[in-house]
Amino acid sequence: MPNVDVIFQIAGIGILIAIFSIVLEQAQKKEQGQMLTLGGVVVILLIVLNLIADLFETIKTIFHL
Repeated sequence: MPNVDVIFQIAGIGILIAIFSIVLEQAQKKEQGQMLTLGGVVVILLIVLNLIADLFETIKTIFHL
C-alpha cells in the first residue's frame, strides 16, 4: 500500500501555497505571489525526486543490481 502521508503532505503544501498566493494577489503583491508559487513547486518537486530516488533504490534491491 502506498504511503498516503506523502499525498496529504503534497496536497497540504499546495493548498497553503494557493491560499497565500490569493492573499498576496489581493494585497496587490502579484510578483511575491508568483515567487511563492514557484517556491512551492520547487519544494514539491524535491519531495517527488526523493520518492523517485527511493523507488530506484528499491528496484536495485529487488533485482540485486
